Amino acid sequence: MKEFYLEILTPSKKVFEGNILSVTVPGTVGEFQVLFNHAPIISTLEIGRIKIKTAEGPEQIFAVSTGVVEVLHNKVLILVKSIENVSEIDLPRAEKSAERARQRLHEKHNREIDALRAEAALSRALNRIKLKSSY
Repeated sequence: MKEFYLEILTPSKKVFEGNILSVTVPGTVGEFQVLFNHAPIISTLEIGRIKIKTAEGPEQIFAVSTGVVEVLHNKVLILVKSIENVSEIDLPRAEKSAERARQRLHEKHNREIDALRAEAALSRALNRIKLKSSY
C-alpha cells in the first residue's frame, strides 16, 4: 500500500501529523475509509471513531467529536472539536460524564437545562466508554 499525508487538528493543538496507509472516519452519512489516491472530498464528521493505519506500527484509535475532513491530492486534513486517543481515555471519568448527562436529560423539564447540549455530552461520553471497552 502507498502512503499519503494526514494532519489532525483541534482548536488548541495538532494531534497527529505524518504519513499513513489509511484512515477511517465517522462521516455524517456513515463511516468511510480513505486510501492513497482517494477522490477529493469534504465531509462533516459525527461523534465516533477515527482509525489510523501506518507502516510503522499498530493502528491508532481515537474517540472524536464532531468536525470536518478534507481529502485532496493525497493529503487529508481533519478538523475536530475534540479528540482523544483510546489509550488515554479515563473510563471512570467518562462514566461520570455519562451519568451527569443522563441526570440533566432526566431534569430537562427544568428550563435552565439545555437538552441538546446534554444529549451531545451523553453521546460523547458513551462513545468514549464504548471505544475504551472495545480496545
